[in-house]
Amino acid sequence: MFILTKIADLVEIAPDDFRKPSFAAIEDNINAKYANKIVQKVGLCICLWDILWTSEGLIGRGTVEFRMVVFRPFKGEVVIARIHDQTVEGINLATDFFEDIFIPAIELPEGSEFDSSENLWVWKYEGQELYFDNNEMVRFRVMAEEWHDQAPSGPPEASEEEVILADSKPPYRIIGSMNGPGLGCYLWWE
Repeated sequence: MFILTKIADLVEIAPDDFRKPSFAAIEDNINAKYANKIVQKVGLCICLWDILWTSEGLIGRGTVEFRMVVFRPFKGEVVIARIHDQTVEGINLATDFFEDIFIPAIELPEGSEFDSSENLWVWKYEGQELYFDNNEMVRFRVMAEEWHDQAPSGPPEASEEEVILADSKPPYRIIGSMNGPGLGCYLWWE
């Protein structure tokens, strides 16, 4: 779920940071730039792990090679999360630090139905109704990941509604499944 990723980048030290030791200034700038941010095709950067190499500082910028702790679960990994929201399309999950996890309706256990009066999913299994309650802890298997470029584009040629819909996609989203033994709500498997 958490991996170390090697990154090489230019780091700019502002004049305000000249009073700090060089390594401290570099660390602060790397954490300010990457911590709690999604980097395309890398994942959610958590924090700096270590600095592997730095170039001689030139006026303005210097190159730094470092490793970051990154949240990016691999395909097939079983992850624990909490039910955040439910719709007819599926269930949205969140961890304490990441909210863009989606379980499509087709990836719920066979026999699951959406109860529109309760606004939640119910798994009908051997004559029992097992509810997917909001805020309930669940296990799911990572099936895929989606990356959406957040770079601004030119003037919109599409309608305003299409532009708003395109802008609402998160930069990184995990698609999962709760269709399998041991997956779903914790309470079901105790």
